[in-house]
Amino acid sequence: MASETSGGGTGRTPDSAAGSAAAGGRSVRVDSWIWSVRLVKTRSMGAAACKGGHVRVNGERVKPAYGVRVGDEVRLRQPGGRERIVIVKRTIRKRVGAPVAAEAYVDNSPPPPPREAVAPAGIRDRGTGRPTKRDRREMERLRGVEG
Repeated sequence: MASETSGGGTGRTPDSAAGSAAAGGRSVRVDSWIWSVRLVKTRSMGAAACKGGHVRVNGERVKPAYGVRVGDEVRLRQPGGRERIVIVKRTIRKRVGAPVAAEAYVDNSPPPPPREAVAPAGIRDRGTGRPTKRDRREMERLRGVEG
């Protein structure tokens, strides 16, 4: 009988749930939380990021319905190779303004690379046509490609 009432199959023990409840630790879906604090544009994009394995909570890949609590570390890999690392300070269910959203987490992300390093070399003007062999060799030289 005791095994029927313990745990409920959530993977978290009743003792840890009681301890986090005492600390004000109600949980919120991870896809909803990363949307509400403006790390992704839509909730469906948050769910897709979770399904694609781009969201980790405390080092584990999670599904969209995983509950985040205060103190959890959320890592979100964004397009372009940038990774956002945030610590949950407050759980929010609804999308809020940017100043309020910024107070809901601590951002431990590495700084983004400088804009000059991100800009691709050898961008051609629109309408100039196909590059010649000479143009291609110059672009490869700028990029540092051997060939």
